[in-house]
Amino acid sequence: MQTLDYFQIIRQAWEEFDERHEIKGIFDVSAHVSTNHVYKISFYDRQPVFAKLSDYGNFEHFKEDHIIINNLANNLEAPYDNFLAKSLVKRNDLFIFRYYDQKRNAWVVFYNPIRMKHKMPRRLEDKHIRKLGRELARFHKACSNVSNQLPKASKTVATDIHRLMKNLDSGKFCATAPQRDLLKSQCEKFVVYADKANYSTEIETIPVFVDWNIGNFSVTRDGKLYSRWDYDWFRESSRVMDFYFFSRVVSDVGDRTVFSYMIDPLMEDRFIMFLKEYHRIFPLTEPEVRLIKEAYRFFILNYVVKDGTHFFLPSYARKLQKEAYNLYIPAIDTNYDVDKILRALKI
Repeated sequence: MQTLDYFQIIRQAWEEFDERHEIKGIFDVSAHVSTNHVYKISFYDRQPVFAKLSDYGNFEHFKEDHIIINNLANNLEAPYDNFLAKSLVKRNDLFIFRYYDQKRNAWVVFYNPIRMKHKMPRRLEDKHIRKLGRELARFHKACSNVSNQLPKASKTVATDIHRLMKNLDSGKFCATAPQRDLLKSQCEKFVVYADKANYSTEIETIPVFVDWNIGNFSVTRDGKLYSRWDYDWFRESSRVMDFYFFSRVVSDVGDRTVFSYMIDPLMEDRFIMFLKEYHRIFPLTEPEVRLIKEAYRFFILNYVVKDGTHFFLPSYARKLQKEAYNLYIPAIDTNYDVDKILRALKI
């Protein structure tokens, strides 16, 4: 397949946004793990901006997500009113450039630069973990406070799981017969629990960012959340959808360049310490605690298996999907003990 000229697409996008300001240079600042592209654009007569370019997935979902994110960024209460990078708007509408050719599409959104403070240590101390638990609880409360003011998303966990099930039934999904059977059984388990918990009516839906690697956010010197960027996995869902990545952030092994997605960090005492602090500020219900396991199941099914080849670079995608079949999925019902968390939170 012919490679798109991303730099030329960025130039076309900027010309449509504001042709008065000539581009001086475009610099690729992408994290070379995912297939998304991020660029810093410098100008002769204005401050730099950043561009995110995506050429996979669904344009309407991309547009919908960024409209919700921009509404969230402009509605969050202090101290989170400047926490999120804000997209550029043209004549009252979020500006998204859509590129077409005969076989390929791409879309571009521009961001103003966001101030950064400190990255968290690669391995957190207990004081960092407790602080981070309280900080996420406060941020989730702020998101909950404005959730009714935001546009409703058409993409839900149910639509994503049913899309995977449809792909499996169509025979177009690249997997062996045993792998397809395994995935079908996992989708069914997720749907059964979602129905049992009355997910669509009883579980609160708020904006969540899912991917909370320590490279995606910064904190103040005293550990308060300061700024956040990288919105690839943004969605409106249960707040527990954010917990798996925080379990990895606080894990005893710390941040690593070679990574996997085992369920084990959710069982570490360090994560339970994190949850206790979170629970003090923004108490969890029993159905939400039980949903943590299913949120992990959804993460593996949706982001690693269903969309992994689109999001991760090929070498990472192959590795993670192989591990999903052989390690991640088999461990869900053997290595996770929800009662340990319920006892710790006294629920």
